[in-house]
Amino acid sequence: QVQFVESGGGLVQSGDSLRLSCAASGGFLDNYAMGWFRQTPGKEREGVSCISGADGSTWYTDPVKGRFTISSDNAKSTAYLQMNNLTPEDTANYICVGPILCRPTMPLLTAAIWGQGTQVTVSS
Repeated sequence: QVQFVESGGGLVQSGDSLRLSCAASGGFLDNYAMGWFRQTPGKEREGVSCISGADGSTWYTDPVKGRFTISSDNAKSTAYLQMNNLTPEDTANYICVGPILCRPTMPLLTAAIWGQGTQVTVSS
């Protein structure tokens, strides 16, 4: 079964940037899409973004549009989430997921396989 290994989280200040990485088993992105959820204690998990390795389609939840950019390197079977202008509201455990259906107008609601997550904490 495919596994996802996330990295890149940390503690930053409001306005700073972070780049998250999610490495999957070899060849995963050639055929499937990957995405990110975020989870904060006491809140429902939220789909953040996704990317289709096959055709490059992407989707973003409204609160991160214009600040976050998802990309992928199919040769490395790795997806990246570049997060700019972070705010305390972005504080969460960011979890890589797949395989999913990623379309520009379709919210990311669920996934079959979940990583462990990487913690992002933004101080004000």
